[in-house]
Amino acid sequence: MAAFSLAIASCGAASDTAPRENWEEAAPPTRGLDRERVDATLLRAAELPNLRSLIVMRNGEELVAQRFNGGPDLDRTVNIKSASKSVMSALVGIAIERGVLDGVEQPVLSELRPYAPQQPDPRLGRVTVGNLLSMQAGLARTSGDNYGRWVSSPNWVRYALSQPFVEEPGGAMLYSTGSTHLLSAMLTEASGRSTWALAQEWLAEPLGVQIPQWERDPQGIYLGGNQMAMSPRGMARFGELYRLGGTIDGTQIVPEAWIERSWTKATTSPWSGQGYGYGWFIAEASGHPVYFAWGYGGQMIYIVPSLALTVVMTSGTDVERGSGHIGALWTLLSEGIVPAAEIGA
Repeated sequence: MAAFSLAIASCGAASDTAPRENWEEAAPPTRGLDRERVDATLLRAAELPNLRSLIVMRNGEELVAQRFNGGPDLDRTVNIKSASKSVMSALVGIAIERGVLDGVEQPVLSELRPYAPQQPDPRLGRVTVGNLLSMQAGLARTSGDNYGRWVSSPNWVRYALSQPFVEEPGGAMLYSTGSTHLLSAMLTEASGRSTWALAQEWLAEPLGVQIPQWERDPQGIYLGGNQMAMSPRGMARFGELYRLGGTIDGTQIVPEAWIERSWTKATTSPWSGQGYGYGWFIAEASGHPVYFAWGYGGQMIYIVPSLALTVVMTSGTDVERGSGHIGALWTLLSEGIVPAAEIGA
């Protein structure tokens, strides 16, 4: 069995060895987790060689905080990969609220026309902010096997806008980091500031989390939708922000209506069959809606509003595609944590 370290805490007090009755006393049943289910889930988690951390929060209380397989400290930033797309969605929602962007119907070319081909496909003029957020731009993907060619190009924005249309705008889901990078470029052009600077002012500072500078394209635009870093506890803080309707510590950070729209199914993933909104996947566990950010290798933020749960899992990033690791993480949530919350409620 892989080595792991465990902390089960309530109200900020960690305990590795507290007897069950003390744990139950510290974590009231109305805000707790069933201990037997938690123990079984942690034993199962310890057998996953690529899992690095697990945090479970209920009603804002950190009840499980654990590192696995030499994972970094829970307050140390890690690459969250494509979970960055959910952060980018939050920035777009704030930008619309503040008038930096006009709305989800705003055409991409309203800000990025200088990057477009000289004789663009007429459909490019119909691609909107909303299409980019829901991965329905219609442009050929720049993710997967195409990612390397895209980031090796001299101008990532122009490359993404120059891709051929393989679907109509608003059509089938085409998961593409190029789409979220176009959002980062739009934010940069519209605000006159970098996406990182906006992330600091609009999210990192009010949340009290770290979002270090990350990769930029040759024009200096921060990569939209990949390579951001947050600590596991920072990810949990961001998840709590969404669970609480965009308000945290009494401050409205993300508009509540934006979260509702982001968690409304716009399309369906052709791979998983799960719903997708504005930068968030949508699924169900034991009848409970689950909204989650998903980064390559298993960088996950799961939110189960009906059970007041925010769950974070981070993993090594060298997981092979099709390894079953993502499915194993979902099993930890759906067969372990969710039932533990149902019983402990």
